[in-house]
Amino acid sequence: MSSIVAGTESASTRQLVEAASVIFSELANRAAPESGVACMELAEALATVTDQAEHVLAGLIAVVDRTGEMKHWGLPSTQAWLRCRMGMREGRAKERITLARQLHRLGRVRTGLAAGELSFGYAATIADAVQRLNDDDTAAAEDILLTAAGEGLSAGKVAKLGGKIHDLVREHNGEEKPPEDVQRGYERSWVTVSRSLDGGCYLKGWLNPEDTAILDGTLAPLAKPAGTDDRRDLGERTAAALTSVLAGGHGATRVTVIADLETLTGADVPGRLRDGTPIPAEQVRRLALTAGISPLIFGRGHIPLYLGHTVRIASAGQRRTLETLYDTCAVHGCEVPGFLCEVDHVDGWALGSPTDIDKLTLCCGWHNRWKHTNPQQIQISKSDGRFVYRTLAPDGIARSRRSIPEHDANPWRDDQSLAA
Repeated sequence: MSSIVAGTESASTRQLVEAASVIFSELANRAAPESGVACMELAEALATVTDQAEHVLAGLIAVVDRTGEMKHWGLPSTQAWLRCRMGMREGRAKERITLARQLHRLGRVRTGLAAGELSFGYAATIADAVQRLNDDDTAAAEDILLTAAGEGLSAGKVAKLGGKIHDLVREHNGEEKPPEDVQRGYERSWVTVSRSLDGGCYLKGWLNPEDTAILDGTLAPLAKPAGTDDRRDLGERTAAALTSVLAGGHGATRVTVIADLETLTGADVPGRLRDGTPIPAEQVRRLALTAGISPLIFGRGHIPLYLGHTVRIASAGQRRTLETLYDTCAVHGCEVPGFLCEVDHVDGWALGSPTDIDKLTLCCGWHNRWKHTNPQQIQISKSDGRFVYRTLAPDGIARSRRSIPEHDANPWRDDQSLAA
């Protein structure tokens, strides 16, 4: 067992984090007590400590977010940093970023979380509710939601209150409450449009269940985040999706089926969609004859498309081939969809890389620029016909052991490394 000798007041933040790491490493190797009562007590105490650790983490994330340090490591956003370097899922990363950005405006929440008197769940819920309020309304909202939490409402119910926070703030401030149109029980859907002085407009309305299902089915797929650095909230993404539908942009959807030539001529080799979903050979052959379905056929080893040095911009056929090969940006850990990426010359067009299919990949706009300005921090490999870019630490800084998952601790063991 490791021993810890440290004066907490004189110790640096790094020393305290290292001490906490030793303690939790030791706890991780301890078996839980046999007593259910003891485990319940210890779990509640440990949860309080974990909430306090979340307060510390929020402060650290806030500095990284404000300074943009993650960009020096080839990560375009704070969310990408939390996902790639800390292994957080998208929802968990967003929750912590929101708390980090809002905590300085929430004095009582900050104090309660630091003291272990307010759980992370409540703190994150309140931070999410106030992120689009001004400072005065934030103070009112904080009072309302903390009061609700103090009265024993669950974090889920507090979140529902947060969804109605604008009306609650008006009531708290003694302002007249707007008409509750949604409670009138309309059988027919309705929408009103009110023009604003700056040329925009406000939309207000109510949809019956049937129309709501149509709305959800149309807008929900288009309102998903565009990538790791998409910082728009759901309301902003929904507005963009509605605009896309009204402009007819949603009609450009196509289905790409990938199949060997032998499959179309009778072999029992399944095809696949771009996301890897397998398609039985018989169904592939039926799809190939269906109007509106455009099959992209690869022969054995894939059909190469070469333009050499005569053309810099990839052709439509090359781009479509790349979008089939790459679901996302070629940078390891970046999840910007391939259809939103730019075509990148792997060895650099200016350095003589031809516009040939085996020298091209898809790279999001941010990483494409970053690769050009930081070539010494890009490691390039190729596997199964696809290029993989991995970002390296800045000179003189060693990567932490969490930067590469254990199952991929030696990503170069089978691939030939290429100079950037």
